[in-house]
Amino acid sequence: MARLVMKFGGTSVANIERIRNVARHVKREIDEGHEVAVVVSAMSGKTNELVGWVNEANKHYDPREYDAVVASGEQVTSGLLAIVLQEMGIPARSWQGWQIPIETNDAHGSARIARIDGARVIEGFGRREVAVVAGFQGVDPLSGRVSTLGRGGSDTSAVAVAAALHADRCDIYTDVDGVYTTDPRIVPKARRLDRIAFEEMLEMASLGAKVLQVRSVEMAMVHGVQTFVRSSFDDPANPRPGTLICNEEDIVEEQVVTGIAFSKDEAQITLRKVADKPGVAAAIFQPLAQANINVDMIIQVASDDSTTDITFTVPTAEFDRARAILEKAKDEIGFSTLQASTDVVKISAIGVGMRSHTGVAADAFRALARKGINIRAITTSEIKFSVLIDAAYTELAVRTLHSLYGLDKA
Repeated sequence: MARLVMKFGGTSVANIERIRNVARHVKREIDEGHEVAVVVSAMSGKTNELVGWVNEANKHYDPREYDAVVASGEQVTSGLLAIVLQEMGIPARSWQGWQIPIETNDAHGSARIARIDGARVIEGFGRREVAVVAGFQGVDPLSGRVSTLGRGGSDTSAVAVAAALHADRCDIYTDVDGVYTTDPRIVPKARRLDRIAFEEMLEMASLGAKVLQVRSVEMAMVHGVQTFVRSSFDDPANPRPGTLICNEEDIVEEQVVTGIAFSKDEAQITLRKVADKPGVAAAIFQPLAQANINVDMIIQVASDDSTTDITFTVPTAEFDRARAILEKAKDEIGFSTLQASTDVVKISAIGVGMRSHTGVAADAFRALARKGINIRAITTSEIKFSVLIDAAYTELAVRTLHSLYGLDKA
């Protein structure tokens, strides 16, 4: 007998028939004698609808009331799944975040989990009861107000609950059957990975892969939660194993490059002829940081006239705000012109095998050059490198690198 946490996303619980399918997956594990807690998202599209209603009511809303509204989507799903399980003869009850409780800080809309007391859920296991937990939500213990964890927060809820319950594993069920070497819609030969290291998954999630939320991978890595990505659309009686996210030492045979990720959520900003003197970088990036705008891929190129050009990227959604902040600070920064482009994409290669191999990035630069793809910017770390290119070359670049590193071969 094992203790499991099963998480199901919005597409998996989009209607009552799909909720019944989820219940069949849960029943399979119960029939095998396991203790099960289920974490659910809101029905597909429901959170967007709720957010839309909040904005229609008042664009300058109170974040605490925003959380009270948007957290209701998961409450509905958890109750419906408990009802379906009961109809199947399986003892079940729904749990809201505040009932467990899942305690968070007071950052409403993007709260972070501080503590989970799993005692009441574990007590229910003693009665052979399935706990159906509303994901994405918790409670601020100081105010007693409902809090939400931000987009994709149900993944984080599931991993955190698994850690609190000392679960043997956490299965994240989604609309894909695992983690792939890249997006199969772009590269039909992309392969599902049997295993991927926590660090690799963390990089892939942060660099554009949409399979898991970044914070959920961080939490799984910190707490050593064995996590599987699986498909809820598999036959409940004969599901595929999915992809195991695990420690690097649990992977017997490492690829140099494990996967290729890409992000279209990038905007490039270049400040021309900035005075090349101490304090300039702080004048540029400090006001952006104060506005909570994330900056990536910074490049500085000095000229012969004691000036420098500074290029960096920001998320597309923050592009207009970033440009306005920089234009306002133009006199203090001292740049001559601001050039910008939103028609760019970041392509990344990830693999723990890069630690022990040289020339991995250089091979990519040559391969892209042979395809006539110009590189605008480069960043590297111990287990990944990223290049910024024109968005028109996205598919060609992904396919080129996927083939270069042999990822399309079984």
